[in-house]
Amino acid sequence: MLQFAVVDSQNLTLKLPVETIRKAKVVAAGRAMSISALVTEKIEELVGEDARYQAGRRRALEWQAQGWRLGGPRERR
Repeated sequence: MLQFAVVDSQNLTLKLPVETIRKAKVVAAGRAMSISALVTEKIEELVGEDARYQAGRRRALEWQAQGWRLGGPRERR
């Protein structure tokens, strides 16, 4: 038996150019999905990409703050 997770959702109203909506309908139909599902998929991709970017940025800043020894004489204190 298939089980589906219940996901809370909220309506969102968008104002898009007529031609964009026409093209979106064609793309969605070609993927056997609704425009709503297509928009949801793309927004989730964008959010995921941003989250990965922010995590990588944080790691890079942490590495930069710790510094790296690249050779040469050690600094005396």
